[in-house]
Amino acid sequence: MSDTLTNSGPSGTGTTPVEENSEHNKTSQSDIPVTEQQDVSTQPHQPVAEDVTTKEGAQGSPSIAANSRFTVLAEQCPSIAPNWEDPQGVPISGFIFGSRRARVVPLVFEAFDWPHGVFLGSAMGTETTAAITGKVGVVRRDPMAMLPFCGYNMADYFSHWLGIGQRLAKPPKIFRVNWFRRGPDGSFLWPGYGENMRVLKWMVERIRGTARAAETPIGSIPAPGSLDLQGLTMPADRLARALNVDSAEWLSALDDLDEFYGQFGGRLPETISKTLSQTRRKLGAH
Repeated sequence: MSDTLTNSGPSGTGTTPVEENSEHNKTSQSDIPVTEQQDVSTQPHQPVAEDVTTKEGAQGSPSIAANSRFTVLAEQCPSIAPNWEDPQGVPISGFIFGSRRARVVPLVFEAFDWPHGVFLGSAMGTETTAAITGKVGVVRRDPMAMLPFCGYNMADYFSHWLGIGQRLAKPPKIFRVNWFRRGPDGSFLWPGYGENMRVLKWMVERIRGTARAAETPIGSIPAPGSLDLQGLTMPADRLARALNVDSAEWLSALDDLDEFYGQFGGRLPETISKTLSQTRRKLGAH
């Protein structure tokens, strides 16, 4: 039986199944739907013009929307799991919440338990992209990367998640990832792209109980030597910066949560507010 992870965050907001050795999205979001008469697998390749700007005097403006998307059929992926459309579903072993943060949030960390993982998802802040507001790089609260998509009160959404965990004998593990952390020079600390499979491998090994982890105030990060870096040239100090948990930075980053949670009033689950207080104490708040 394969382990199944679900992903929520940048480059795939929402929650979609991710199985070992399988495509992680059934389809990508598209602003221009592909109809049956427009099967991209059978259309001849059309070269993209080198000049994608509309000339306006000396200045050029992009003619392609910053929020543009493309769509492909998931069944075209050669490594997709054969049971990806099984009406009985597949067991879910873990959830991944992703946020885009240049600072503060480490490359990957694991929640202590299900309620803590729900709290981590509810407290997510991410740097905006054109898909959200048209403004890029502004940090805003985006619980579970679902704020633009949740159709009802977000506090009830948190309660829904907490309730799921209470009904399960063995709730899935919950992880958070941040592929976008930058170093002092402004460069990304983690190479990203296909190298992200190394982080997914650690998650699967954590689910199976074979990978080691180091506990921090916000969750468990890969212990030294537990992240498979074979074939990857990455200085140890660079990886340490990508995984670093700075208590002062985190306390500052959690400052606005009281105001954010306050808007939900009495509908906010007590578990969420209690976990926030516990997290602050672990980070050294007085």
